[in-house]
Amino acid sequence: MMMDQLQDKYVLILGLARSGEAAARLLIKHGANVVVNEYKPKEELNNVEALEALGVTFVTGGHPPYLLEQNPAFIVKNPGIRYDNPIVLGAIQQNIPVVTEVELAGEILNGTLIAITGSNGKTTTTKLIEEMIAADDKRAFLAGNIGLPACEVAEKVQEDDYMVTEVSSFQLKGTINFKPEVAVLLNIFDAHLDYHGTKDDYVDSKANVTAFQVATDVLVYNEDDPTVKEIASRSKAKPLPFSLQSTLSYGVSLDENKKVIQVDGEPIIAIDKIVLPGMHNLENILAAIAVATTCNINKEAIAHVLMSFSGVEHRLQFVKELNGRRVYNDSKATNILATDKALRAFNEPIVLIAGGLDRGNEFDELVSSLTSVKALITYGETKEKLKRAGQKAGVQSIGLHETIEEAVEQAYEASDEGDVILLSPACASWDQFKTFEERGEAFLKAVEAIQ
Repeated sequence: MMMDQLQDKYVLILGLARSGEAAARLLIKHGANVVVNEYKPKEELNNVEALEALGVTFVTGGHPPYLLEQNPAFIVKNPGIRYDNPIVLGAIQQNIPVVTEVELAGEILNGTLIAITGSNGKTTTTKLIEEMIAADDKRAFLAGNIGLPACEVAEKVQEDDYMVTEVSSFQLKGTINFKPEVAVLLNIFDAHLDYHGTKDDYVDSKANVTAFQVATDVLVYNEDDPTVKEIASRSKAKPLPFSLQSTLSYGVSLDENKKVIQVDGEPIIAIDKIVLPGMHNLENILAAIAVATTCNINKEAIAHVLMSFSGVEHRLQFVKELNGRRVYNDSKATNILATDKALRAFNEPIVLIAGGLDRGNEFDELVSSLTSVKALITYGETKEKLKRAGQKAGVQSIGLHETIEEAVEQAYEASDEGDVILLSPACASWDQFKTFEERGEAFLKAVEAIQ
């Protein structure tokens, strides 16, 4: 156990950010000698003085090899730092454990750990689970990739509480004994291969959500996804499937008429009473219900959430009705699959705004779902590539712009009453924005500027 007997032991934190700061504070409390190594200069970092006052040492402006010569007990790595970083490579060669801060959170947590992962749908599912637990007057804490460092949140969680944790492949790759009582594996598609290098590494990282579970734990998994099913078959946890395609006698699925969600054959809620749009969200809902029933949440609380929950910020979020057009913010759609699912959520004509960071891929996989698009407005580094995909799909109206503000203005001009204006970029935001949240906020401001 990493958090045992840390007094006076040297621990290296690689990359500060919010997760690194939370890990540093936690490790200091447990008596460790903490060094933070950050490539950025010290003056660009937040809360340095406060951390130094606690006893944290900073080494900034590079990654000097001598940090490993001091033989750290382990390294806590920012999830975004790649494994070809020289410090990480050196640590692996010297058999020094390299983890992400969710590993620390799992060790100190007193309550029930629920961990959700998948290529798409993590945030929506995580938030649904948290709201279902809270609706039954139980305490649930959001943590992890949803924006709250898990080891910071874990300190607040008591024995009867739940920590509902969104975990990415980046975080899970840095785990060595991470054992949630309830793990959720939604789906697996090609994603983040620029980070993982191969799909096998990506899949193996996702599989870590259940790798250390035991027979008393539960794995909620997607029966319709072959890769997920294969991982589930190797898990030691109790399997709890969900399916959109099959009616299950055990697990969560639709009835034979595809109109009612049921658990072990018992009805929970009719689909037409659910507020959240889209078939992909129905998959997330099934997973959330599976977790809620595992946690003994009552049916009334589950149904109440499903009849009121309209989505999370930046994930197919309904913004407003604008002169007869419905506007949706799906800035969190940072890959092709997420945009494909968003497009398939609507029956109305769609004016799509897409574009962002160019990772070198084309958008041919998006062509089949672009056939429902009335107009395609592209911007940023990928605008020409998206234009080619739109032309292959036969989209009649295609616009190219540099900024999201220009794209929103043309999207409105290209739309009519009854249309949907949808930001679903199919790309990461890092060509023009620091985060997808910042991109979504820029979109909302541009929409508000239209009279």
